[in-house]
Amino acid sequence: MNRRLAALANAHGVSTWYEDWRHRRVEVAPETVVGVLGLLGVDATSPAAIADALTAARAVDRGALPETVVLAHGTTRALPGPGVVTLEDGGRRAVDSELPGDLPLGWHRLACAGREATLVVVPRRLPVPPRTWGWMLQLYALTSERSWGMGDLGDLAEFTGWAGDTGAGLVLLNPLHAVGPAHPVAASPYSPASRRFVNPLYLRVSDTAAYRAADPATRAVVDALRPDRGDLIDYDQVWAAKRHALELLHPYAQPVDLAADPALASFATWCALAERHGNDWRAWPEELHHPDAPAVAEQRRQLADRVAFHARLQHLCDEQLDAVTAAARAAGMPVGVVHDLAVGIDPGGADGWQLADVLAQGVRVGAPPDDFNQLGQDWGLAAWRPDRLAATGYAAYRDMLRRTLRHAGGLRVDHVAGLWRLWWVPPGAGAAEGTYVRYDAEAMLGILALEAHRAGAVVVGEDLGTVQPAVTRGLRGRNMLGSTVLWFARDDDGGFVPPARWPRNALATISTHDLPTAPGFLTGEHVRVRDELKLLGTDVAVEQARAATDRERLLDMLRAESLLPDPAPTAEPASPGAAAPTPDDSEVVVAMHAALAASPTLLLGVSLYDVLGEVRQPNMPGTVDEYPNWRLPLPNTVAEIRSDPRVTRIVDLLSAARPRRANGAPTED
Repeated sequence: MNRRLAALANAHGVSTWYEDWRHRRVEVAPETVVGVLGLLGVDATSPAAIADALTAARAVDRGALPETVVLAHGTTRALPGPGVVTLEDGGRRAVDSELPGDLPLGWHRLACAGREATLVVVPRRLPVPPRTWGWMLQLYALTSERSWGMGDLGDLAEFTGWAGDTGAGLVLLNPLHAVGPAHPVAASPYSPASRRFVNPLYLRVSDTAAYRAADPATRAVVDALRPDRGDLIDYDQVWAAKRHALELLHPYAQPVDLAADPALASFATWCALAERHGNDWRAWPEELHHPDAPAVAEQRRQLADRVAFHARLQHLCDEQLDAVTAAARAAGMPVGVVHDLAVGIDPGGADGWQLADVLAQGVRVGAPPDDFNQLGQDWGLAAWRPDRLAATGYAAYRDMLRRTLRHAGGLRVDHVAGLWRLWWVPPGAGAAEGTYVRYDAEAMLGILALEAHRAGAVVVGEDLGTVQPAVTRGLRGRNMLGSTVLWFARDDDGGFVPPARWPRNALATISTHDLPTAPGFLTGEHVRVRDELKLLGTDVAVEQARAATDRERLLDMLRAESLLPDPAPTAEPASPGAAAPTPDDSEVVVAMHAALAASPTLLLGVSLYDVLGEVRQPNMPGTVDEYPNWRLPLPNTVAEIRSDPRVTRIVDLLSAARPRRANGAPTED
């Protein structure tokens, strides 16, 4: 790596090397560094350009007031001179050459040394989360007699109320982010069109005021549109039916004041344009590529009814999410509903269109090669530009968090290490040909803490895989939780770590949506299906042997911890050297949940896929259409779940381990 190019990269937060999953140093190719710098608006394509850019970077006054100042409450910060703080509530405070530690939490403005900056005063830490348990739910998979082919917000309200009444303290959802309105409908909740708005596929049509206000004939037509539940979820069929139904009911709905919410007006405009031109704005006519363009204003006028329709859908989502929050509160849940924040967005979607000024155009977010993905990962997602976030006072990041937290008792941040650094893949490069770009973690975490504090929400960071120690320390220092998964809780020899040694500051689960379910692991389904899909990197016999060894290691740990009952005695004594009887898989699944309950971990998450005996995992990494990702319904309806003895057994187990007081608060250790 050229020394000047390396210095320029460092000045802009672009890594020239990284440590891989084996803790080996990997040098980044110079062409990758040049490409990523270009995405940050830095020309490094020639020695002269590098010299000029490096001169400009070194000329920046490091002592000058930055564009955004993030200050932890109770701490001070030196300033280049006296200044004035304009508080969020409109008040003003003169400051000398130091920001005082008693400034109130919030979003303020600072004028100092002839410059103005956004000043964000953030909490040093959040309250310690309660010690409780709850359900992990892929909402689309939950169905009932009233839902239309997939789970909806009505199902969620009913399930949440029941869960809270039976002792659960939280329900953790898949992302409910909005997708494009044109067909085909995106199935993955982790590649959304927008992280600021909600997917209207989750609406329950019959719970809307317009449905109740409609005449009987209209309601009958609407009811007849309801699709049946199939073996797999058909998002296109569901959206076609719900959109038609909601269009029939639109004349009965109250109008939405778009002037009161410009971001919603812009999002609804994107939806209307996407219906006409497709879900990827980059393929639209050139004159429609910017939300403020005159041609967009004209289209908004022509499509006023469609804009109003899509804005109304978001209001309905808010109303039905309010009902879910009310159900959690009425049931005394100490946490409530925990929403999931995807790591990025589809660059061709609504946020890519509306927030283009703070996104790195052309970048694709992913991950470097690791033991499971030797070629690296390209998630095809857009990324924030860290310099533009700072220049705009982190407004887009703040607003995204606020909208998500409006209906949340908690927030799970997918790939939370992305608040520190993200793997950027430049245009034309393969997934392994990227590098890390640094973010201001103090700002990203601090703003997250502020907005979560204001919402009264807990924060869980998904810090699985190869993450820097700073990530875990940063979460723990702010009373944000990490993630512990039974499958990954191993010692250096591959044995399973006893639950007593799991970390306290975490959400503990048996699996994740990207890993085998408990029954799937025990039966070897994850080996069978990956072999069928040609995803195994080794011979199937090797993988089967590894799976059998892992199963035995798991059973050994469960027995050693007295979590798996000894097999019932038989009339005949066992012969010397005979293998121990194989326990029933259903008993092993219960023992795995007993392991969760025996851990000191603050939050426990239980998957219905595990409890109900589903061997198929929700998502199979490395596939798109080869596997029914995100389309597997649960085998039981909401009503059947409530009466299933397997569910009752797990509820009794975890409620006994994590009891709640009569007022809903969890008891202390």
